[in-house]
Amino acid sequence: MNFALYRELLAVRPIRRLLLVGMVARIPHSAAGVLLTLHIVLSLDQGYAAAGAAAAVMTIGIAVGAPWRGRRVDTVGLRTALIPSVISEAVIWSVVPHVSYQWLLPLVFVGGLLTLPIFSVVRQSLGVLADGDQRRTAFALDAITTEVVFMIGPAAGAIVATSGFTVLGLTIVGVSTSLAGLFLMWFNPPTRSPAQDEECSADERHAAEAAVVSAAPAHLQEAAAELVPAGATHRGPGLRSKVAHNFAWFTATVAAVFAVAAGAGMVLSGTDVGIVAALETGGRQAEIGIVFLFWCAASVVGGLVYGAMHRPVSPILLLLGMAALTIPMGFAHDTWALAFTAILPGLLCAPVLSSASEKVADLVAEERRGEAMGWYGSALTGGVALGAPLAGVFIDVTGPSGGFVSVGAAGVVLCFAGLILQQRRRGKSPAQ
Repeated sequence: MNFALYRELLAVRPIRRLLLVGMVARIPHSAAGVLLTLHIVLSLDQGYAAAGAAAAVMTIGIAVGAPWRGRRVDTVGLRTALIPSVISEAVIWSVVPHVSYQWLLPLVFVGGLLTLPIFSVVRQSLGVLADGDQRRTAFALDAITTEVVFMIGPAAGAIVATSGFTVLGLTIVGVSTSLAGLFLMWFNPPTRSPAQDEECSADERHAAEAAVVSAAPAHLQEAAAELVPAGATHRGPGLRSKVAHNFAWFTATVAAVFAVAAGAGMVLSGTDVGIVAALETGGRQAEIGIVFLFWCAASVVGGLVYGAMHRPVSPILLLLGMAALTIPMGFAHDTWALAFTAILPGLLCAPVLSSASEKVADLVAEERRGEAMGWYGSALTGGVALGAPLAGVFIDVTGPSGGFVSVGAAGVVLCFAGLILQQRRRGKSPAQ
């Protein structure tokens, strides 16, 4: 292991500034999950299944919007692509705490659709600013700063919510995220290397006519390709060939990484809801920050170790360990037991996200990386969308322990799905 890699990386001013801006910009939304959950449970008098459903609706919006937002960054540049987010963050999150649950759902969906794409932008820019062994360290450091954010945000959100200020807290989330977006527009970190900026690729020349297809989910693209008239293929590169070219990067190996991202999102969001439920049910809401501190601090340690390693570890193996070790959290009966059992899965959290991000950056060419990172974000947030209500339903039926057990087991299942996809790729490779 070489921990000096961190010093070398942070000596690069653009990388240092990008990581700092990314960390600050993520803090508001890291508090939003706890604030929204407790606002729905305490202020709107709904159950944890309802709170999980709201989180799912928001993250579905994020999942739908992420590829489109990533594509916009690729085609029109960062500053133009961020304008809708800067406006919507301030408006929507100022309205959400003042409406009923029925109106809250469509609002958080639109808020998710237009959310500030800070995670994908930071990772895309790091993929440009760092390469080779530096890239692994850069992604690990990004995951570590994210964990620092989740030490601060949820604890602050819990304090604000349990003090009865969820309305003010959610409003501050929107305004501060909008300000962070403005700062990011001013900073304007690179999302493409200079060589790529000077070249106009074939993908970009055909972007306008293929925009609708290229923004659709993979199974819809295949269906769209089948709708192209057979006689149209003789007129140069038709829609079918453009779709195939646009998604040549989407291989079985990339799909396996996306399965890992979905599993990680599911486990993390379910654990998040489970921690809040376990402590709120026992009347210990004020101690939520203690568990998050242990959970996230363990992830920081794991990320530091992973970033100093000379060789990558399969994201599937890392997720398998994290998911399996989440299950014992369901058997903790007090705050400190829950905090200590959160350490082991926490150690693997940052490495999972770092390893998966690195894998996408390695597998996908730079000119398509923004879109690929968008789909990666969709897989991650799709898992979040499933994990929160899954945990919420089991919590309402069986108690807080059910949340941890359900998402841990589901994460293990997705690991095996990823392994099957990888085996499928290996089985095809000789013929290719």
